[in-house]
Amino acid sequence: MNLKGFTVFELILMALLASIGIAAKPVVVPLAHMITVPLGIPGGAIAGGLYMFWIVLARGLVKKNGAATITAFTQAIIVMVTGFMGSHGLLSIVTYTLPGIVVDLYLLIFRRPLKTSLDFFVAGILANMAGAYMTIIVFFRLPLIPMLTSLSGAVISGGLGGIIAYRLYLSIMKTGVVTSDEV
Repeated sequence: MNLKGFTVFELILMALLASIGIAAKPVVVPLAHMITVPLGIPGGAIAGGLYMFWIVLARGLVKKNGAATITAFTQAIIVMVTGFMGSHGLLSIVTYTLPGIVVDLYLLIFRRPLKTSLDFFVAGILANMAGAYMTIIVFFRLPLIPMLTSLSGAVISGGLGGIIAYRLYLSIMKTGVVTSDEV
């Protein structure tokens, strides 16, 4: 990962958003588990869109390829080092970083800036589906129907998270603290 293309402000912003995303997890996951556990599906698929949107927001604010990946990788390192909720040792690098990679690839392949509500919506879906799918494959090994149910929940939750990220993006841009020229 080449950090030379990023300003100190951008790196701090990505680290801050990664940290907030991890800090939100202990609040969001138990709430999601109240719904998902009785249905026999992993709660992270539903909760993911509500704490993964910080990765999407980071990529929206830092308009550079790799911003989502760096933010997600930072989350993985925080989780591994602290042993915080959701830590699975070295596998955390893969399960936490993949959503950021997917968001960056989506924007790179389709040569899109992340600035419309639709782009945030799609990025949220892709990030949450990538995280949910990787978790299902690595840890849960669910049969087909529960896996599809879980991924369907990930789509809904990820899309919602993308919309939340878009609304936060608009609010932050209005403040002038972060501008299109700065990042």
